[in-house]
Amino acid sequence: MSGDRTVLIEPLTKTGFAPFGQVLTTEGAHHYPINNGMTERYHDLANVALAGENARPLISIFRGRPYALPLTLEMVERHPLGSQAFMPLSPRPFLAIVAPDADGTPAQPRAFLVPSGIGVNIGINVWHGVLTALEAQSDFLVVDRGGDGNNLEEHFFERPYTVRMS
Repeated sequence: MSGDRTVLIEPLTKTGFAPFGQVLTTEGAHHYPINNGMTERYHDLANVALAGENARPLISIFRGRPYALPLTLEMVERHPLGSQAFMPLSPRPFLAIVAPDADGTPAQPRAFLVPSGIGVNIGINVWHGVLTALEAQSDFLVVDRGGDGNNLEEHFFERPYTVRMS
């Protein structure tokens, strides 16, 4: 096991985040006018994935208290039966902490700084940190999965990581 337990926060890009899900932004998105030209629809921004018995989409609002940096990352989780999208309703950045899978456990985490007005959709069964608001209490529109079955798996690291700005 590597001795370096530091995760440097990196800027969010569509390419960098692609192994973990999608970036929810209007920038570069397919769009077209609706409502007699009064509304622009930015279409199909994320893959909402639902699996398992009686799966149904849920729309919720999460209110997250802010984390201070550097932060100690002790645990990540994943949802084997559904994706999970976070769109901020508050004009503040947040962190999207994710990790690739290594034979059923999370590998080296990555942390992305998600700017104000941008969201992320974390793919089905992708390891990720908890909702990590920054600066102040923040609200998020969350689209995820409801239905039967266990849709939560948690992993606690033997030695925590420190997440800090680069």
